[in-house]
Amino acid sequence: MPAPLHAVILVAVFRYGPGVLGRLDSAATLEWLVPDGLGGYAMGTAPGLRTRRYHGLLVVAGPVPARRMMALASLDPVLTLPGGTRVRLNTHEWSSGVVEPAGHTLLESMEVSDGLPRWRWRVGDTVLERRVAMRRGTPAVVVSHTLLAGPPVELELEALCTWRDAHAERRADAGLRVDVTADGVVVEDAYRVAGPGFEPDQEWYRGIHHREEAARGLAATEDLLRVGRFRARLAVGETLAVSAWAGDLSSPPPPATTVLREAAGHNAALLARHGALGLASDAFVVRTASGPDVVAGYPWFGVWSRDTMISYEGLFLCTGRVQEGRDLLRAYAATLSEGMLANTADTGRTEYNTADATLWFLHAVDRHVAQTGDDDLAAELVGPLDGVVRAHLAGTRYGIGVDTDGLLTQGADGHALTWMDAVVGGTAVTPRRGKAVELNALWVNGLAAVGELRSRLRRDRSDVDTLRARAIESMRRRFPALTGWLYDTVDGPDGDALQLRPNQLLAYGLPHAALRDDPAGRGAVEAAGRALLTPLGPRSLAPGSPGYTGRHRGDVWTRDHAYHQGTVWPWLIGPYVDAARAVGLPVDGVLDGLQAHLGEWGIGSVSETADGDPPHAATGCPFQAWSVAELLRVTSLR
Repeated sequence: MPAPLHAVILVAVFRYGPGVLGRLDSAATLEWLVPDGLGGYAMGTAPGLRTRRYHGLLVVAGPVPARRMMALASLDPVLTLPGGTRVRLNTHEWSSGVVEPAGHTLLESMEVSDGLPRWRWRVGDTVLERRVAMRRGTPAVVVSHTLLAGPPVELELEALCTWRDAHAERRADAGLRVDVTADGVVVEDAYRVAGPGFEPDQEWYRGIHHREEAARGLAATEDLLRVGRFRARLAVGETLAVSAWAGDLSSPPPPATTVLREAAGHNAALLARHGALGLASDAFVVRTASGPDVVAGYPWFGVWSRDTMISYEGLFLCTGRVQEGRDLLRAYAATLSEGMLANTADTGRTEYNTADATLWFLHAVDRHVAQTGDDDLAAELVGPLDGVVRAHLAGTRYGIGVDTDGLLTQGADGHALTWMDAVVGGTAVTPRRGKAVELNALWVNGLAAVGELRSRLRRDRSDVDTLRARAIESMRRRFPALTGWLYDTVDGPDGDALQLRPNQLLAYGLPHAALRDDPAGRGAVEAAGRALLTPLGPRSLAPGSPGYTGRHRGDVWTRDHAYHQGTVWPWLIGPYVDAARAVGLPVDGVLDGLQAHLGEWGIGSVSETADGDPPHAATGCPFQAWSVAELLRVTSLR
């Protein structure tokens, strides 16, 4: 049997020392994440500076995962040494530009070991360790502080609280309702913070600055209320732990030692079975009121069906989560309307606004049934999938439908319906109206998927085979360009689009690829590799093309205009590897940069995007589902 494309990483320890942590400008781009399995999380940076509005120790998911609430923002440790010297170990940046205190300069080390973060501060011979864990399946966090070395000290933990939409800010003039309890506080009747030695002492911290939000052109300051402090005298080996939780406020989580042990055991089991990428993938599979689902990315994305279906094989099949995946596919099938899969409810309403999410759904069902042999699921879903085909033949929303040549076309003013979906001020940046190459590759692949389901059930498939053959013939005739690669779209408002983009890779690499046997395929994939491939995956547009933008930085308008105009998308490494292998090109070493990336941005994970120009610094969400899922999938290929 051939070896895997790349060895599975079985160790997941990322460690940083004082030479890294003390340089705030670079260290503050290293972010850690501890998920709760519900879409909520604890998150921050390696040196402890909160650089995003989304950073906090307890962020609570709402009924829709994207509607998260920021709760406990920070626990600021203060040491009192035997001589009476007080040393603040926290780090804040203020709207004045001042960083004060600068506790990151006292860090001896920070590590994320098997998914759990750990800090050690050293002040002379005194060493204090912090650990953070969440209880999976409940919105609860524990934060423990243990004295590892030195004489007895007094430790205070100052609790900084808020209660706001994670995408927004809260000011002191809005107030914050706090009820003091025997062991802490209840905030806005929404969450509780508890621990030993609590002393109420309320004071607003005004003008806390979030540098990453400023860099993104967004509101960048907020006010936090210090509600009081937890206090204990510690000798070596003793711990001061604080818990914070939402939900049933009368039911605290177990002791910190138990939560830490359970979390470590859960993560170690994932690591042993599926490696570091399997552990990374666990953050994205969440339980919602309607069953299992997928968070597209942390910290700001919720559920998006396109991302879910592209990620499906990596997140569910490669990690053995077959039953959860089955439940998810059944739930998503129930959202089909006019032959389209619901895309997202992040906005507060269910939206049907993609041309490809439904086709990726057909692909996910095909992969599930092919790999599990689940004929019962095939029998349940073949009818809805037949309905998808009929609706696309008849035509559905946004001009999505099959033309007389058998190819799928789409387009509507103000909408970007493919995965290149940026819209600014009501104008699509990359509308790609007409017959997009990957939509037709997915259409051909989806028709084969429906045919395979029918075959398993001993039903006639001749009609979908005829549709598929016609679409393949039209693709072979219409998409090849004289340049040696495929047009990105044909029959659009401005004719055929010749830009070299990665979308054509799906025409060669999908399981039921339309052009897999095309003798020109090797040249097309070679061209894509030469122009698009970077250490973190393919660019979305070749350098030198009109509109190419090599940096994905700046305010919302600037970033959205660069989003699919050269920006690197790590998830595309999957289609590239599939296509390269299909046409006989070597892929040795193409994953090395992404494997190394696990320790340089979202610790232990893969970013959403990166700059198209070298050195390809990461951008977007530091933890992105389809980036992890596609790397995991192709790493598992044999």
